[in-house]
Amino acid sequence: MPTGTAIRDVREQLFAAAERVLLRDGPSALTSRAVTTEAGCAKGVLHRHFTDFDAFLAELVRDRIGRLDGQAAALHASAGTGTVAGNLTVVLADLFTSVAVAIVGLIIYRDGLRARLREDTPTGVPLLTDATAMIASYLASERDLGRIVPDADTGALAPALVGAGHLLYADRTSAPPEPEAVQKVVATVINPVLQPPAPR
Repeated sequence: MPTGTAIRDVREQLFAAAERVLLRDGPSALTSRAVTTEAGCAKGVLHRHFTDFDAFLAELVRDRIGRLDGQAAALHASAGTGTVAGNLTVVLADLFTSVAVAIVGLIIYRDGLRARLREDTPTGVPLLTDATAMIASYLASERDLGRIVPDADTGALAPALVGAGHLLYADRTSAPPEPEAVQKVVATVINPVLQPPAPR
């Protein structure tokens, strides 16, 4: 890797390499040597930018959590449009890409990484906890718009949706679920709290 390369480029190269190893070989294969070999650079490059491997993995997870901001903005903008179930089906499919599912598995697999991330997320599983907050905020907006009943418990609905969604997508060796399967799960959770249509 040429000297003078911007640190952001190095970070992104290493993060992308880590994701490839994680997707291909699983969390047990993710080592600093595997990442630098995949990235095509010397092992010392990683340790020049991160204090240790768990610090690198923590930054990888934080970077991927930061990408939820765009999804959250799009979901918030969808409030009041389309259908609530349709909007949630789309966001769950966007949320549970193969990389996100693999990262959740990595967090669960590595105790040292989980301990680092506790600084940011004291409870729950990072990424899933952030996704739950995003969906709860969206549901609250839909409730304010009158599309969900006023007494709907968004704090209970959001983790039910995220948990069910994660179970649908969790098998990284199989094809992702069909949209109809995701729609069915979303409808099961959401339909009881949807505001009935106004009589004509």
